[in-house]
Amino acid sequence: MSGRTKSYQVRRNIKQASTLLLALFALGLFGAAPSQLNKSKTIAALESRYGERAGKRANAWFRVLESNHADPQRSDLERLEQVNRFFNLFRFVDDIKLWGQSNYWATPMEFIGVNGGDCEDFSIAKYFTLLQLGVPEEKMRITMVKATSVSQYHMVLAYYETPSSVPLILDNLDKQIKRATERKDLLPVYSFNGKQLWLNKEKGRGVLAGSATRLKKWNDLNQRLGVDRLRLPKLILE
Repeated sequence: MSGRTKSYQVRRNIKQASTLLLALFALGLFGAAPSQLNKSKTIAALESRYGERAGKRANAWFRVLESNHADPQRSDLERLEQVNRFFNLFRFVDDIKLWGQSNYWATPMEFIGVNGGDCEDFSIAKYFTLLQLGVPEEKMRITMVKATSVSQYHMVLAYYETPSSVPLILDNLDKQIKRATERKDLLPVYSFNGKQLWLNKEKGRGVLAGSATRLKKWNDLNQRLGVDRLRLPKLILE
């Protein structure tokens, strides 16, 4: 994430967040349990759309999901480590190069299909995969930060063991999971999950601002989940 467009988008999202209402939360758009995916249909769709290697990546992703069924007693931390390692093998590519559009939020299947994306795509893919693995939604927040190491806005996934815990950070810049207090390079701006949105005031904390359904890109992303609306990239990575 970089440049004037990203900065403008962040300012606009903050402005929207400051006036959020909880009315749309009653719609229950994001409260349901993770959907059960059809493995053969998903792999076939990604192969058809993006090529044979995309199908192999999808199959590897399903193995991650299946490992949870084989060992359902695994801790959340073990799930976090596995998912973080898996997705951090993917390539980082700016949206404008990959999709021909700035600030495009790819679905997890698009991210897996094209074998790369930018920081939002890493965070979103990790979030939805961990939902599939049974990590509670209320323990996770996709978080917009200012990354001082690269002087630009950036997105990570934060995991809260308890509501008052300092979160663990899953990131594609620093591939090791660390507590937010150890990430002096990250200045939190706002965070959200499928239900709510927070304005962050300090490391690991946030003030509840309303429903995530008012984030336009989040709504658009949720409408494109699955394999029926897979977008073709402008740049072919393989």
